[in-house]
Amino acid sequence: MTQNSDDATLAPRVGIPDLPQAAQLPRPHHRAGEPELPRDRTQAILEATKQVGALLKQGGHAFALAGSVAAYAHGAGENLQHDADFCILPEDADAVAATLGEAGLPVYSPPEDWLLKATCFGQDIDIIFQLAHRRVTTDMLDRAQEIPVDSVRMPVLAPTDLLASLLAAFSEHHCDFGAVLPIARALREKVDWERVRRESRDSPMAAAFLFLLERLDVITPQHRDSSHDASR
Repeated sequence: MTQNSDDATLAPRVGIPDLPQAAQLPRPHHRAGEPELPRDRTQAILEATKQVGALLKQGGHAFALAGSVAAYAHGAGENLQHDADFCILPEDADAVAATLGEAGLPVYSPPEDWLLKATCFGQDIDIIFQLAHRRVTTDMLDRAQEIPVDSVRMPVLAPTDLLASLLAAFSEHHCDFGAVLPIARALREKVDWERVRRESRDSPMAAAFLFLLERLDVITPQHRDSSHDASR
């Protein structure tokens, strides 16, 4: 999941393990005993997602799948080209890093202070505890829905939380409406759009995207005060 990380007001890191930086890690390679992954990138990402999800479940960690793979799990799109994202509580970062490390996955701290990174089957995994500059909370994880992800059941961000997080990530430096539009189309009947509007009201980029959805008849136009319009 891509986020704009130039916000200097982010909260200090809580309980983040002393992990190696990316440059210190060996290049990933196929190890004896690991299954050969399919050439298809989508299936490769799904295999890595299932492996990490299973490890987090076995470790008893509170988490939820996020990003494009979460959208896929809810029925949006089948062309995954980037990474897999998992949300965890900030205070659980040490324990999650330990669980993944003990399973043999490389885990490291990137310069960004809102996530950890791991590699599974050669695929990038983001372990996020600030989702679009918003701290991951117990309430958010409690709202997650346990659904199958390519045959493995795991908690997945609720559609409303997922869309709200995607809109919250829009900024002047990252505003890819084209990537989020098909997700919004596919999940529109599962999303509480009024809540998305409330949570996005301070973002002009999100407001522009919601207006685009209205013009494309993806969502119902928001009621506007006709007396205000008449006075203009």
